[in-house]
Amino acid sequence: MHEWHRIFDQNLLVPPHTQRARQPLKESTAFQCVLKWLDGPLIKQAVLEVLSEVGCHLRVSLFDVTYRHFFGRTWKSPARPLEPLCRQPPRIDFSEPFYFHTSLNHPNIVAVVEVVTEGRRWDGTLQALSCGFGILRIFSNNSESPTSAPQDKRLRLYHGSPRALLHPLLQDPIEQNKHMTLIENCSLQYTLKPHPLLEPVFHLLPENLLVSGLQQIPGLLPAHGESGDMLRKPRLQKSLTWYLDDLFFTMYPSLEQFEEELLELVISDHFREAGSPLDSGALEILERRLCVGVHNGLGFVQRPQVVVLVPELEVALTHSASFSRRVGASSKARSGNHTLVSRSRLQLPEMVCQPAFTIVFQLEYVFNSPSGADGNAAAVTSLSNLACMHMVRWAVWSPVLEASSGRVTLPLQGGIQPNPSHCLVYKVPPASMSSEEVKQVESGTVQFQYSLSPEGHLDTPVEHAIRPKAEQRPSRKPPTSPSSLPAPPPRGLTTPQDSPVGPGLSLSQLAASPQSPAQRRSAEASSKPPGSPTLSLAPGEFPLEGRISHLEADLSQTALVPGTSTAEQLQELPFTPVHAPIIVGAWTRSSGGKPSRASLALLRSAGFPEILDANKQPAEAVDPTDPVKFNPQKEESDCLQSNEIVLQFLAFSRVSQDDQAAPWPQTVYFTFQFYRFPPETTPRLQLVELDEAGKSSSASLPHLLVLIHKDGSFDAGSPGFQLKYLVGPGFLRPGEQRWFARYLALQTLQIDIWDGDSLLLIGSAAVQMKHLLRQGRPAVQVSHELEVVATEHEQDTMVVSGDVTRFGCVKPINVHTVVKGRLHLTLANVGHLCERRVGSPSSPPPSRSRVISNDGATGFSGGGLLTPGAPRLKNVVQAQKLADVDSELAALLFTPPWQGTRRPQGAGREGDAVCRRKLERMRAVRLRERGAEPGRCGHGALAQQSIRAQHTRDLQLIAAYRERTKAESIASALSMAITTRHTIRATLGAAEFFEFALRNPDNTQHTVTISIDSAELSLILDSQEWRYFKELFGLHTPLEEDMFHPRGSLAPQLFLRPREMVHIPFKFQTFSAGPRASAQASAELRLEKYTDAGSSRKSSTMPTKHAKVLFCAGNGKPLAVLCLTVELQPHVVDQVFRFYHPELTFLKKAIRLLPWHTLPGAPVGMPGEDPPVYVRCSDPNVICETQNMGPREPQDVFLKVASGPSPEIKDFFVTIYADRWLATPIQTWQVHLHSLQRVDVSCVTGQRTRLALVLRGMQTVRKVKAFSSHPQELTTDPKGVFVLPPHGVQDLHVGVRPRRAGSRFVHLNLVDVDAHQLVASWLVCLSCRPPLISKAFEITLPAGAGKGANKRITYTNPYPSPRAYRLHSDHPRLLQFKEDAFQVGGGETYTIGLRFASRQKAGEEEILIYINDHEDKNEETFCVKVIYQ
Repeated sequence: MHEWHRIFDQNLLVPPHTQRARQPLKESTAFQCVLKWLDGPLIKQAVLEVLSEVGCHLRVSLFDVTYRHFFGRTWKSPARPLEPLCRQPPRIDFSEPFYFHTSLNHPNIVAVVEVVTEGRRWDGTLQALSCGFGILRIFSNNSESPTSAPQDKRLRLYHGSPRALLHPLLQDPIEQNKHMTLIENCSLQYTLKPHPLLEPVFHLLPENLLVSGLQQIPGLLPAHGESGDMLRKPRLQKSLTWYLDDLFFTMYPSLEQFEEELLELVISDHFREAGSPLDSGALEILERRLCVGVHNGLGFVQRPQVVVLVPELEVALTHSASFSRRVGASSKARSGNHTLVSRSRLQLPEMVCQPAFTIVFQLEYVFNSPSGADGNAAAVTSLSNLACMHMVRWAVWSPVLEASSGRVTLPLQGGIQPNPSHCLVYKVPPASMSSEEVKQVESGTVQFQYSLSPEGHLDTPVEHAIRPKAEQRPSRKPPTSPSSLPAPPPRGLTTPQDSPVGPGLSLSQLAASPQSPAQRRSAEASSKPPGSPTLSLAPGEFPLEGRISHLEADLSQTALVPGTSTAEQLQELPFTPVHAPIIVGAWTRSSGGKPSRASLALLRSAGFPEILDANKQPAEAVDPTDPVKFNPQKEESDCLQSNEIVLQFLAFSRVSQDDQAAPWPQTVYFTFQFYRFPPETTPRLQLVELDEAGKSSSASLPHLLVLIHKDGSFDAGSPGFQLKYLVGPGFLRPGEQRWFARYLALQTLQIDIWDGDSLLLIGSAAVQMKHLLRQGRPAVQVSHELEVVATEHEQDTMVVSGDVTRFGCVKPINVHTVVKGRLHLTLANVGHLCERRVGSPSSPPPSRSRVISNDGATGFSGGGLLTPGAPRLKNVVQAQKLADVDSELAALLFTPPWQGTRRPQGAGREGDAVCRRKLERMRAVRLRERGAEPGRCGHGALAQQSIRAQHTRDLQLIAAYRERTKAESIASALSMAITTRHTIRATLGAAEFFEFALRNPDNTQHTVTISIDSAELSLILDSQEWRYFKELFGLHTPLEEDMFHPRGSLAPQLFLRPREMVHIPFKFQTFSAGPRASAQASAELRLEKYTDAGSSRKSSTMPTKHAKVLFCAGNGKPLAVLCLTVELQPHVVDQVFRFYHPELTFLKKAIRLLPWHTLPGAPVGMPGEDPPVYVRCSDPNVICETQNMGPREPQDVFLKVASGPSPEIKDFFVTIYADRWLATPIQTWQVHLHSLQRVDVSCVTGQRTRLALVLRGMQTVRKVKAFSSHPQELTTDPKGVFVLPPHGVQDLHVGVRPRRAGSRFVHLNLVDVDAHQLVASWLVCLSCRPPLISKAFEITLPAGAGKGANKRITYTNPYPSPRAYRLHSDHPRLLQFKEDAFQVGGGETYTIGLRFASRQKAGEEEILIYINDHEDKNEETFCVKVIYQ
């Protein structure tokens, strides 16, 4: 079995183009091609210098010029070593034959020969490089017969890779195309001729498979002689006949349940394909078929035999008595009708005693949907339209060569794993929770009896499946249906590719023609490059179609991993999402404009603080609609170099919305990030309605924003909220002023608006900051009225009930934006002079030089060994007591001798030592004073003796301590003499480049080892990367090729001559963002932060990192030490994305980049030139990648993020680069992923659906309240504030009554009302079905400011008893009821009064009236079509 799997996995083929499969079949022709030798200087000298153990081999692939499609499998010759040849031109001898046969007899079917050089790099990995390719014509252009003259020919070679043949500009004839460049004086000598001796073994070799004569072909005998070429004169092995009896298929958990689920999936897939529902009663299983064939790992040896399977009970009732007894004896262990049996005995005469020969079982189901209304079977002529086949299970068995008979039980297989028919197979039960024993049977089993003798079972009638005698290969042409083409098979099940059609055994074989996956996708998928599967594979799915690969002619190509299989692997295509990708910049466009004069007058009278310049004059007002002329020189020459950026949040106004909009919030807060300041979260602001609101007819009167104090009160007399950012020379780095001006000119500021009570996102607004450029003016201010836009996800297309959460269902969600309100905002820039403090020495600016020298580090500043290593201005040291210098020595000196090693905790600390020392001094003074008194002389003498003993002990201790620390102190002082300290400032994703000038201080040569203790600091080993950074930063120091000796995982080495100085390039780059502030932080914490709302914001205190580089000679002696201090600076965020996703799942998103020339920061290039884009992520657990899809194709950034537990918010950053060395990011994105608990609800429009959510208490008692993003459709019980006990479990009852059909998302938050913290969050996924409309009405109303109309309709109670009813509408603003509830007796009629309101716009509107019972279940639904004229 292992041998078969190895051969099967290594010989998967890419099928020909689907258009070729539709052409008439021709006889297959066999060929022998001998690649003799390669002439010419094809291998470049640069390759020989980079690689060692260089060899050369050839690769051959079949290619369809007409459709630009590679197919078959790439053949690879053995490598030939490149040895110095004396002859000119150089020649490499191959003499390698390969064989194949194909029925695609067309001049545009060619073989592409590629010359590949391989060798080992410095780290031992294998590197393969493409050196050129040639086009070998198989069929002549004059006639359809292949070239038959066995003569030597020369194949011309072209520059580049065979992938160039996929370019649309390379049309036939390819050899004469202007884009093809010949390699001079290079050619390949070959011979191509027909090989009729291969025809007898066609059944062992699949079509279009290129094989070598040395390759072992199962079923062939080894070749005679020493050549070993078994295909030159192939010889077949002797075959045996195997007999199979008593075939039983057992399905899990039962045959009835298995087939019921199968029918449900067929109905679901039919609805997805056809768009119309299919009645489950109209679909039936017409036939259960079993295909049994012999497979040698390359393909089926003969066309598989087809037999019909029937349920076991049907066989027991209808078959002979002997067969019934045998069935019963074989199924004693089984209970119930969950077994399929075969009535036939199978005879397999093509078996060979070889491990690669196996018997393959394929279980297929044939479905038929009768067209008659009575449900009877349809006529034969209509079967072709309605029948379809699907493979549901398969199994493979390798017979035991020594055994002659026996009984076998095999587990059935299914799902996405590769199978011999190369088709999709019905899914298998998930095995995540199953044991190994259960996994063997839960997909089903097949049981049978085998024998080598025809008399193995005398009670079994020899009933063979009919097989065409003259047929040795399965036909590639499907049978012609009598009337029309069959219906396309469901996408979620299986479609056999080249599935063998039965030999007239069943009627369904004549009606259903199998269609390959490649044929079904011919209208969707274009030709894929070599190594690309023709199927769009799901994650974890294996490419079933073939393995072809080519290499690019690039020295930086990724090395092949040594030890891989000889078969070439398929190159995976980038993941293409089903949903439409998010367009970068779509959320950052400034939406809004100049506020109206009425709004300005209203806001001005509210008493907002006035913005003044440095001279206490009002700042100049700028019109936001005026164009901005940006002059960088004027900004740099401005004397007011300090910029005070002021943001004033004035008011928030509501726009007119439909009835389904969320209620107007009472409090709001804002989150944003300005430049590289820390993320800002404002305190909660109260929305206060203006007094003039009732006097105006405006529909969008603004509500003032008022700061809420800690006690919950607010002062309406001081409206607005103001933030200030001081951007001056103290904040900006040298040369950063121009970057800040460029930031204001090009970037937009995105502001998120949140509901302060429910913590739900209201929407986002974006404002351009180009009007903040002062251009020499003292101060400017601009007022904006910004649209607050929210993104909503809804689904317009209907889905079948129960299919919302089914795996594999494609639910196209429509993403659209809704304007929630308007934000009134004032931005200002006030210029200030750079003030310098009097008397304080000005600190020198940080060095802008990118060359660090260690010349200044040599020398010793003097001083004691125990003195701190602080820099000194003078070489003079004042004597100090040792106890004052060294804390460890002080702790030893003042330890009481009687305590020994058992000292109290903390006694060794420096503070305790100083304290004890002072106490000892005081004690000595007191003893001396007492010794002077009469009668105390004895005590004084004792005290003096004790002091002398203590001094003696201290001196001995000091001497021992100095002797012990002398070596360490001397080494530390010498290390300080060779240490260079340097400070750099780095931001996220930006590479900080510098060079260290290392000088050899000795007169001897050294091999220096460079050791770095930080993963973010790296040595630049590539000379191309070094040259790029030199040009980028304008550095003109010397550059050397092959300067370092890399040693794999060990530290690199550098050779230094005596007294030589070299420049060593380094690069520091960090992708770690560090701790970030959450956007939904507690409002209580925010109030503690912003005690002074008018104070200027300062840059966040970023962590400081340290890195150390040690330069050691060969003997381990350090030559120099570089201590690097990295001050991390906040970074600029260009784009903010916010996603809501179910918890503990993977979020997969595609973000589409804008055209290259529109990206801020992109260098100027020629039109149409889109350089490659590179991405990196700050979170190593996030998969982030992008791939170039071709010229003039949009580029997408793919994200795959694992969401955490609810309500966690995961923040990370994505940096985008335009250079391969990732020097400077052109865009930085911030991504917020909100993890929510997912709840799926299937409901009916207008009818209440109830469910309960479990709430778990926390550590303390909390007062909580539930908030919904759609309170008109989703309500909770309790409605208001309730107590959540600690460590308790409580139910939150939720009622859902949707107003419109479709699928959409509703957010539900549980908030602590005291601390304003998010306790829990849910994402409710609604799948709403429309109700059954019983009556329809139509009325006409005038549009505009009319009075509306009153109407009446009647409703009759269909029940004999009195009933109470409730009335609801999906448009309550347009339709109101006279009474929302009524009661009517049994069989009586009630008149419902309706009040229709007018609408401003003309048009039509369909209004639904729901009549629900007392349990809020829908009884009837009326539809009223209102025409507004």
